[in-house]
Amino acid sequence: MSELRWDPIVDNWVVIVKARGRRPADFITERKRIESVVCPFCYGHEEKTPAEVYAWRPDASPPNQPGWRVRVIPNKFPILRIEGQLEFHGEGLYDVMNGIGAHEVIIETPDHMRHPADLRAGELADVFRAFRSRLIDLRRDKRFRHIVIYKNHGREAGATIPHNHSLLLALPIIPPQMRTSLQACRDYFHQKKRCLMCDLLAQELADGRRLVRVDSEFAVFAPFASRHPFSLRIVPRRHSHDFSLLTDHMLTALGETMHDVLGRLRTVLRDPPFNLVLHNAPSALPRAGRPDCWGSLSCDYHWYFELAPKIMEPAGFEWGTGFFINPTPPEDAARYLREALV
Repeated sequence: MSELRWDPIVDNWVVIVKARGRRPADFITERKRIESVVCPFCYGHEEKTPAEVYAWRPDASPPNQPGWRVRVIPNKFPILRIEGQLEFHGEGLYDVMNGIGAHEVIIETPDHMRHPADLRAGELADVFRAFRSRLIDLRRDKRFRHIVIYKNHGREAGATIPHNHSLLLALPIIPPQMRTSLQACRDYFHQKKRCLMCDLLAQELADGRRLVRVDSEFAVFAPFASRHPFSLRIVPRRHSHDFSLLTDHMLTALGETMHDVLGRLRTVLRDPPFNLVLHNAPSALPRAGRPDCWGSLSCDYHWYFELAPKIMEPAGFEWGTGFFINPTPPEDAARYLREALV
């Protein structure tokens, strides 16, 4: 019999269809290729992109030249633009604001052919160091309320350039999904004086059925109410609300964890398209007239990565209800990934 499972972090329900029990082989299909004639992200093509805003250059080479290992540039075709001031106005019963924000590309490697799972742990730590640096820098801008960092791998997952990269969007508002999660975490803390994610993590560690990987710093598990087959959460074992507070040691440990997880995913699902999203606390800068807005973030929120293979498309039920149907129980997905030979 199928089950309706509730996820307290996102405050939503998922239908787990146990009878279908779809295996990894059921999701393996021919992947769509992304054609690229001249890649602007490749080594030696620095003049084809906007000027870099950050780069990790071990040889101290000059900006916008070869010599980098990780490079961050403004998106050439930004969804939101950093120039200008926020303006609000009403349009009948609707509200409108101008498209102020930041839209950046984190180029994770100079090598066009490097698959995400091929990046070594140290190379991934350098990528996460760029995440940390951009979060710290952009948070100084009081116009931005929330910063989302995400990765689209594969055409089915939204990637338009095959070169390995992530994206960053700084937003002038807190997205509704994030606001729901923040509220759920704050309500739980006010009720129990404990972090919701810390309690969920302790339960997953004790249960063990949905664990994929665990070490002294990070745990990887399939959520009890997984919205997508083989979706995972990568969670720091020690409470932390803000990714930008990670030490270099933690970045290295995260690199090791991510390298292992991406390898398992590629092995089990034969290089699936996927989305990787950093769920991090929003800016704690006070807002005019609301000095206490999200003032308890350091106590009640716990950052994490969500990794979701793009192997099923939402259909009418999902669009009509906001619920998801998952034909692979997370306990089975975790077992396949846990037992994978990497």
